[in-house]
Amino acid sequence: MGAEDDRYGPAWDDPVLMLLAAQLRTAHQRISPLPRESRQRLHRQLLAITDLAKRDHELAARRLSAFIDTFIEADDADVDAGPTRS
Repeated sequence: MGAEDDRYGPAWDDPVLMLLAAQLRTAHQRISPLPRESRQRLHRQLLAITDLAKRDHELAARRLSAFIDTFIEADDADVDAGPTRS
């Protein structure tokens, strides 16, 4: 084990990758209770980010951060609007 192992990618205990994995799991958990149509669209976006993480974890982390920010902003907007009256 040594320099030869570097060609196989990052170590399993890489803190950056562990953080990215935890954030992806959290994002998946947050979209789970949403209505089916919304959930499917967001799930596809997360799958694309997950796939990207296999090749470029830094870009995947930036895209996940943007996804989470957008998701939180939309969630806050729904809360701020309050219940609608019919």
